[in-house]
Amino acid sequence: MSIAQPIHAPADFPVADVQCTVRANRAVNDRYRHLVLEAPPPLCRATPGQFFHLLCPPAAGDEPFLRRPMSVYRIAPEERAIEFLYNVVGAGTRALARLTAGDTMSVMGPLGVGFTIAPAHRHVLMVARGVGLATMAPVVPWARRRGIRVTAVLSARAPEDLMEREFTQREEVRVYPVFDRDASSDVGRVETLLRAILDQDRPDAMFTCGSNRLMTLLQRLGLEYGVPGEIALEQQMACALGVCLCCVRPIRAGGAIVHKRVCCEGPVFDLQQVAGTWRHG
Repeated sequence: MSIAQPIHAPADFPVADVQCTVRANRAVNDRYRHLVLEAPPPLCRATPGQFFHLLCPPAAGDEPFLRRPMSVYRIAPEERAIEFLYNVVGAGTRALARLTAGDTMSVMGPLGVGFTIAPAHRHVLMVARGVGLATMAPVVPWARRRGIRVTAVLSARAPEDLMEREFTQREEVRVYPVFDRDASSDVGRVETLLRAILDQDRPDAMFTCGSNRLMTLLQRLGLEYGVPGEIALEQQMACALGVCLCCVRPIRAGGAIVHKRVCCEGPVFDLQQVAGTWRHG
């Protein structure tokens, strides 16, 4: 009788479930908030693109049943802190928004596969929209510490939603903002902008998160210009450990379409391997 093999390789370091203390939880603008948690060293080993599973405490009638997966926005081992940017949209994030300094919450992670920067990279292009900016933001200091130039196309509903300062984190970044309000975020206009960037200063890699239409556009341009890329997928999750299969997405592999779990085989995938925008459930 054969012995079943593990369905995925074990993590390089253990996942921790820790009661973290809230240091700050403030409004960034009318839509987004910034949560800072005191975190022990195991949690601070996270890399850009990884996420944590947060147990949002019940508050004022909101009783979230499941944890909420949230990409890490900033990792500060020297400060023993991890930080998140989030949009208040439902029961979980409403409960999260009510946390104040000194409160505690259960945090599990770091989880998933993060972004990759190759030693040969000298210039990366980042394209993000909405809360996807929070997922992409840790890549900025990570790249700049390695002497890599960063160009970013940031999309938002309006200028007050952009969070450019939070994205750049005081690093030197060439930023091109586009907005729904003036239609500059229209796919056709973004394509014109991206083509100008690719023609004038072709990057070594492209990273994206937060929009299916931007993903499709970057897949097409990546093939045309021969620029590889990675994407952080956003997906609903239940366990975040690869057991429940709630978060599977169609991925191209070996000439076939397979379904991979975003929580443990992602959330970061090769840009060209993502086969569609299908969501489970």
